[in-house]
Parts: sequence; structure tokens; C-alpha cells
Amino acid sequence: MKCSGPNDCAATRAAEPIELEPQARKCQRFHSKWISETSQRTADWLAASNRSLLGGNVLFYAVSVICIVGKLVPLTESPTTASPTRAHRLRRNQKSMSSNHQNQLEFRKEDVAKATRLIVLGGIALAIIMVTAKSIYTVQPNELAVVMRFGRYTSTEEPGLHFCIPFVDQVITADARERTIRMPFGIADGRPQGNVDDDSVLMLTGDLNAAAVEWTVQWLVSDPKQYLFTFHSEYHDQDEYIQAIISIVGRTVMNRLVGDYSIDEVLTEQRMEIRQSALEATQAMLDKYECGIRITDLQLQRVTPPIQVKASFAAVNEAAQTRVKLENEANKEKNTLLPTARAARDKSIREAEGYAARRRSEVKGEIDALMAQYEQFAKAPEETRQRLYLESLEKVFSSVKNKTIIDADLNQFLPLLNLSEGNQ
Repeated sequence: MKCSGPNDCAATRAAEPIELEPQARKCQRFHSKWISETSQRTADWLAASNRSLLGGNVLFYAVSVICIVGKLVPLTESPTTASPTRAHRLRRNQKSMSSNHQNQLEFRKEDVAKATRLIVLGGIALAIIMVTAKSIYTVQPNELAVVMRFGRYTSTEEPGLHFCIPFVDQVITADARERTIRMPFGIADGRPQGNVDDDSVLMLTGDLNAAAVEWTVQWLVSDPKQYLFTFHSEYHDQDEYIQAIISIVGRTVMNRLVGDYSIDEVLTEQRMEIRQSALEATQAMLDKYECGIRITDLQLQRVTPPIQVKASFAAVNEAAQTRVKLENEANKEKNTLLPTARAARDKSIREAEGYAARRRSEVKGEIDALMAQYEQFAKAPEETRQRLYLESLEKVFSSVKNKTIIDADLNQFLPLLNLSEGNQ
């Protein structure tokens, strides 16, 4: 006969007294198996539940003691449950086996001590595992962590594996990814859908004109302590709250900077200067407020005149482009003519310098020759005068092909000339 539970064991032994000892062993094994399964389900329930360490250990300890005691407590049965005809035989068999049953199912103190030691060691091991798990935490690559000890700031941790004091330290993480805000709308998902009213993006310039200005701000968390604790709202998400602060600061800075320039400067040549100044001023104001935010980039996306005067500004821009074109052509012509003029100038300068050097050399030679003649003349004036005279005559007569020499004392020299030969 089979046992369906611990309560059926007595009835089984009463019905079959001859096979009482094997059947009792079977019932005891079934009873132990039932208690083990119950203990296992209870332990699984404790592991799955979110209990505190002390309460879980106490409950686990109590259930374990109950299960062990249940395994060691002997199964008893009432003699009245057996049939009347077999009662005397049942009592006789029970008396004969009482000594064996008492030896087998005796509640021994050493078993209880051993079970207690196992329970204590298991509790200690479980406590060590839970404490170790609570003392190790990981900061992801795109995060920064703030460690709070007893509710007070202790340190800021970079991405990686870190340790803390369990049940004492609290770790709060902050998203350190770079994010973008479309200004002046103050939204993170780009420009709003649909038509945008220009009145919401108009800003007053220094010459009392209006310009539609849109820009983007890229930011990230640089100091998680300031980011989490300087500005905090219980009714809003922290990122949305900080994003609203950045929007207010950005609009304030951009309105002030656009008001320092004329409409032409805002639309044309001063855009880069306005962008750089806006980035630096926004960062300075956020640092003053200790927001823990770093502005990584600021870009002007759309800077246009209002719709009412867009045609006039288009004509102005066209004229400015024509002016730039003409200036470029003039610069091109200048760049072509200037090198040629500089080359001609340098050539004339070099020729003049060469002529001057040559003339200086010639004059110096003539001066040296005259000085030499003067020295000779000073030594022998008459001879030198005669020599110079003769050298001069030689130079003159060397260029004359036909020469006629006459006496200085001759009064009439015409009859001596052969005019016909001279004509020939």
C-alpha cells in the first residue's frame, strides 16, 4: 500500500502489521522527501524575494531547524486506528521493535549541534556574499558616479569597477553623454515640427532692426556633484530641469550679443565672432551658477531678416556680393600688374646702377691720367706742353685723310694748290 502523505503512515502500519518495519521506513523516506521539498521551495522564495539580510537569515534559520527536526522526529501512530483483531499483535510487534526504533529515530544532541553549525556557517557565507555584492559597483563608459556616505557627498568616480561600503555608501550615477539643444526653442529633438512663427525667434540688433536667430548648443556633464545637487527639482526630471536652465542662459546671452551689432554685421561678417562670444559667455554664466555643465560647441543655424523685409535684404546682399566680385577682379588685375611694374622698376634700377658704376670708373681713370700729366708738367713745363701739343695734333690729324702742310711764312699759298686734284 502506498502513502499519499505523512498522515497516512499510521493507517498503513495498522493494516499491514507483518510488514510494519519496511513500510515505516518507506513512510519515513516519503516524510523526509516532503520536508526537503518544502524547505527547498521556502529557500527559493527567500532568494527571489527582496528581503533584508537579517530578516532573511532569521527566517531561513527557523525553517531549516523545523525541517531538520521534522526529519529526526519519529512517526507515531495510535493503536486504536488498527483493527481490533490485530491490536494485540500490533502491540507485541511494537514492543519487540521499540528498542530498534528508539535507536534509529532518537533525537541526538550532536545532530542538532552539527545542524546548527551548518546553519550558522551557511548564514555567514550568505552574508559575506551579499556584503561583497553590495560593495562592488560598475560605472558605465558614458556615466559618472557620485558616492554618498551617510547622505553626505564623498567622491566622484570615473567609469570602471569601484568599491564602496555596503549599506553605508549610496552611489548615484549621472549621464555624461553629449547632448544637443535647439535654441531658442529649448528642445533636444531639433527644430519644432510645422511652421514656426518668426516672432518667437526675432532679436533686436544694435541699429534697432530685427533678425531671426536660431542656434544649437551641445553640452555634457563635467561635474556630477554640481549637476545633481546645485539645481534640483522633485517635480521634474533632472535632465529636463538642467536643459531649461541652459535655454534661459543661452537666450539671455544671445539677446545681449545680437544687440551689440548692426543687422548687416549679424547677417554677414560678424557671425563667427558672435558664435565664439556666445559660447564663452554661456559657459561663464553656467560656471558662475555652478551647474556642473560644459558647453562643447555652439553653432548659428539660421540668421535671417524678418519676412517683411527679406526682399530688401536680398537686394542688399546681392549688391554686397557684386561689390565683393568687383573687388576680387580689381585685386586680380592689381596682382597681375604689380609684379610687371616691380620687375621693370628693378631692371631700370640695375641699369642705372651699372651706368653709374661705369661712369665713376671712367671719370676716375681720366682724373688719374690728368693727375699724372700734371705731375709731369710740374717737373718739365715746356717739354710737357710741347708733348701735349703734339699728341693733340696727332689725334686731330689722324682722323683727316688728305692733309696739306704749308709754311707759316708763306703769304700766298693758292698758286701752290692743285685745285683740280683737290676736286678729284
